Amino acid sequence: MIEKLVLNKLLQFLEEDVLPEDVTSKIVRGIKCKAYIKAKDEGLLAGVKFLRPLYEYFNIKFEGMDDGSLFRKGDIIITLEGDAETILAIERLSLNLLSRLSAIATTTKKMVESAREVNPNVIIAGTRKTTPGLRIFEKYAIEIGGGDPHRYNLSDMVLIKDNHISLIGSVREAVTLAKKITSFTKKIEVEVSDLKSALEAYEAGADAILLDNMSPKEVEEIVSLLKDKVILEASGRITPENVKDYAKTGVDIISSGYLTHSVKALDLSLDVERIS
Repeated sequence: MIEKLVLNKLLQFLEEDVLPEDVTSKIVRGIKCKAYIKAKDEGLLAGVKFLRPLYEYFNIKFEGMDDGSLFRKGDIIITLEGDAETILAIERLSLNLLSRLSAIATTTKKMVESAREVNPNVIIAGTRKTTPGLRIFEKYAIEIGGGDPHRYNLSDMVLIKDNHISLIGSVREAVTLAKKITSFTKKIEVEVSDLKSALEAYEAGADAILLDNMSPKEVEEIVSLLKDKVILEASGRITPENVKDYAKTGVDIISSGYLTHSVKALDLSLDVERIS
């Protein structure tokens, strides 16, 4: 069922290119070809899981690497065989998805490895700062890179943020209200920006505390007081360049919007050869 739903999404994406018609590729109608998706960068592959059902839907033969495979510049990642008009119609969707998801997976892997050099148990997580329409794809790429997807949507858990607190009046009251109306199946996390608020969230019974836009030194102070008492997450302007500094604090989780809003797509290309 899930594959069918994902396929429907990809077919909707394909409409952007194909409807009302591909006026160029009509000139190759009836030609059979082989196509090769090649790497012009090196990285960690992600996205094949989604494209394979699309190729099957259009009766295109597929051979290639699996998600999680490392590739180098010049490697042939995927080989396709089938109707040339169809392959060329799908070309841009395939490259766009693979380029972006592989970039996310690659960057996640680098951040995980860097952080765990100094904090072997730290979790690197994504955020909801994803491309509209691509969240399930981008969250999957984070997992391929060894990261945690964090929340998929607003129903996953309670995350009381600064705007909620300013409307309610205090951290303690916000947590108390959340506990009254939330199922036991959901964790409650509170976003804070200083030590006082962190302690208030802990004392109010929060399951997790998000330390937002704090310096590593500020995070370290809170970790020294609350480590192993509550889940501690650092977030806000965390990049591959400074992730190790935050990991050194001993925080449990580091979430970074960089993984989805700032990565540079990897360079991939598709070349074809006629077979009939």
